[in-house]
Amino acid sequence: MQKLMEMLEEKMAPIAMKLDNNRYITAIKDGFFGVMSLLIIGSFFLLLANLPITGYPEFMAKILGDEWKTYFTVPYDVTMNLMTVYVVIAMSRSLAKTYKLDSIACITSAIVAFLILTPMLELKDGGYGIPITNLSASGLFLGMLSAVLVVEIIKFVDKKGWLIKMPDSVPENVSRSFSALIPGLFVIIIFNLIRIGFSLTPFENVQEFVFHYLQLPLLTLGDTLPAMLTSTIFEGTLWSFGIHGSNVVSGILKPIWLTLTAENAAAFSAGETLPYIINYQFYSNFMKIGGFGATFGLAILLLTAAKSSQFKALGKLSIGPSIFGINEPIIFGLPIVLNPLMIIPFILATPIMAVIAYFAMSSGLVPYTNGTNIPWTTPPIISGFIVSGWKGALLNVVQIIVSAGIYYPFFKSADRIAYKKEQDEKE
Repeated sequence: MQKLMEMLEEKMAPIAMKLDNNRYITAIKDGFFGVMSLLIIGSFFLLLANLPITGYPEFMAKILGDEWKTYFTVPYDVTMNLMTVYVVIAMSRSLAKTYKLDSIACITSAIVAFLILTPMLELKDGGYGIPITNLSASGLFLGMLSAVLVVEIIKFVDKKGWLIKMPDSVPENVSRSFSALIPGLFVIIIFNLIRIGFSLTPFENVQEFVFHYLQLPLLTLGDTLPAMLTSTIFEGTLWSFGIHGSNVVSGILKPIWLTLTAENAAAFSAGETLPYIINYQFYSNFMKIGGFGATFGLAILLLTAAKSSQFKALGKLSIGPSIFGINEPIIFGLPIVLNPLMIIPFILATPIMAVIAYFAMSSGLVPYTNGTNIPWTTPPIISGFIVSGWKGALLNVVQIIVSAGIYYPFFKSADRIAYKKEQDEKE
C-alpha cells in the first residue's frame, strides 16, 4: 500500500498541480464562482414559481392574478437565462488579470465578440432581437471560447505594441479608451469574419456548430454514470494526497454539470419532463454528503461511537462543519490524507453515493433534480428536499446511513489503534 501511494503521489500530484494552475481552468473556475450567487438567487425564484404544493398555483393566482408567475420568472430569466453573459464577463476579467491587461477593455471586447457570433432574430416590425435561450446554457461554450480567444487576441496586440499611446498629460480614462481602440478593432474584425464564414456553411452560425459538435457531445458524456465515477475516483485520489481535488475536477467539469442543471431548470420551469439525472445538483447534493468522501456518516461515528479521546474530540469539532459540507477538520485532523487505512473508504464512499442516487432516480423512486442551484453549504436532507422533494430528503437519510456503514470497520480499526496508543502512554 505504501509503495502504491508513493507511486500515485509521484505520478498524479504534478498533473493535478498543473491543471490547478492552468490559466484557462483558473479562468473557468473564476467565471463560475463569480456568477454562482446569481444562479442560486435565480433558482430560488424558479422554485417559488413552481412550488410542488397542492393549491399553491390557485392561491397565488387569487392574490396576484393570472400572470402571477411573472413576478418570479423575470428574476429567473435575467439570472439563469443570461448566465453566459455573466460567465463571459467573469472569465475575461480573470484571464485579463493573469496577463496583466486592461480588464475593462477585455470584458467589453469579449461581450461584443460573443454577441457578434450569437444568432439574432428579425422581428415583425423590422427590428432585431437575441433569443434569451442563446444567452443561457445553450450559448455557454460559445461564450467561454469567445472570452478566451478575445483575451488572447488583445494579449497578442498588446505584446506587439500596436496601441495608440497618448501623452502623459492626457487623463488616464481617456488614454485607456484610445489604447483599447486597436485591440478592439482586431477583435471585431476577426469575430465578424468568423461570423461571415460560418454563415456560408450549412450550420449558418457558430453557435449551432459549437453546440452540436462540442457542447452536446460533452453534455452527453458528462451525463453518464461511468464518466461521473471516473472523475470522482480521480478527485478522491487527489484529496488523499492533500491536493484539493474538487478544485481540479470542478474546474474542468463544472461548466458541463451547470449546463445540465440549467437544462433541467428550463424544463422544470416549462412543466416538461426533466432530461438529466447527472448534473451539478446531483454531484453536490447526492454525492458529497457532508463534503467530498461522503464523510457525514464518519462525523456521526466520531461523535457517537469513538472510544479514544482524540477521536471523541475530533467528533465534537467536526460535526458542526460537516452539517454544512465542510469536512477539512476530518480530512486533515483524523487524518484521511496519506492514511492508508482511511483512504480506502474515502475514495469509495462518493462513487457508492453516486451509484445509489443514480439508480434511485433512473428507477423512478426519486425525482430528478429540478435545477435549483442552492449553496453548497446547505445541509443534507434539507438540500435533498429542495432539489428532489421529500423523496430526495429520504434518499439523503439512506445515504448517510450507508456512508456510516462504509466507514464503520475502518473507523473502528483506527479508533482502536488510537485508543491503545493513549492507554500505552498513560502507563
